[in-house]
Amino acid sequence: MAEIGKDILKAAAFLKQGKIVAIPTETVYGLAGNALDPDAVTKIFVVKNRPYFDPLIVHVRDANAVNGFAEAIPEKAFELMNRFWPGPLTVLLPRKNIIPDLVTAGLNRVGLRCPDHSLTLALLRSLPFPLAAPSANPFGYVSPTTPEHVNDQLGDKIEYILDGGRCKVGIESTIVGFDGDAPIVYRLGGLSIEDIESVAGAVLVNANAVSSPQAPGQLQSHYAPRKPVLIGDIPKLIEEQGSKSIGVLSFKKLNLASPVKKELILSPSGNLNEAAQKLFSSLRELDSIDIDVILTELVPGIGLGLAINDRLRRAAT
Repeated sequence: MAEIGKDILKAAAFLKQGKIVAIPTETVYGLAGNALDPDAVTKIFVVKNRPYFDPLIVHVRDANAVNGFAEAIPEKAFELMNRFWPGPLTVLLPRKNIIPDLVTAGLNRVGLRCPDHSLTLALLRSLPFPLAAPSANPFGYVSPTTPEHVNDQLGDKIEYILDGGRCKVGIESTIVGFDGDAPIVYRLGGLSIEDIESVAGAVLVNANAVSSPQAPGQLQSHYAPRKPVLIGDIPKLIEEQGSKSIGVLSFKKLNLASPVKKELILSPSGNLNEAAQKLFSSLRELDSIDIDVILTELVPGIGLGLAINDRLRRAAT
């Protein structure tokens, strides 16, 4: 298994050697390597078993660093970065040639993000290169929100996990690109549409599942546990399962009469931020027990609820 620790210098040394390190962010844990080194980037794809047509996000130390990796940057992109960085926002921008084709899956835009985590920001500031870092889990599986999640599944393939505790947001960043100066959301995530519109004005949401992604996290089946996931009215779904062993993930209330093996609640108070933080760890917990199916329900489609529902739908595909 990998070593888990808080040693930034050790993590930096591994990365400078072209090795892969798991890093904490406020969203989920990332599987990081030198974004400017095609060999290191290849290792990320191999460790995750990620298809090479699915582009990666590049993590940078601050908004000033963006000019080194992107060009023709719209004014609204700067406005969003200045308001929400560090934070769960990825901007999709025309890339400079310094970014390897492998990082962007050959596309002409690169996703850039400044993560809101003190350890990883300190790590980025100690390095002479940015970090490509998709979620630190096998491709398509539920994203990790603790160092133990990473170690459970990838600990035999990497040497070090930088321990930043539990992720405070719990779902991936929102990805925003631009058509001219008009913002387009390509992936719903930890920054709400309402927050983006408060700075950039009305946005178009183009976060539909596709087979040829233009941004990370657009594939139809993603963020999925091994157990089948069904979404709908939970009591009705329970009745339809017959003799199956059932796990339930509900938004805010217990189904007390349910003949289920285990039930988890995302937020008893109905808080969408809490629900987002607990979503992936709850799916992992249910996936780890001896059940046949996971039953769940959509949450209110406002704020972070849009991103939560997006992850649930992809998990059920």
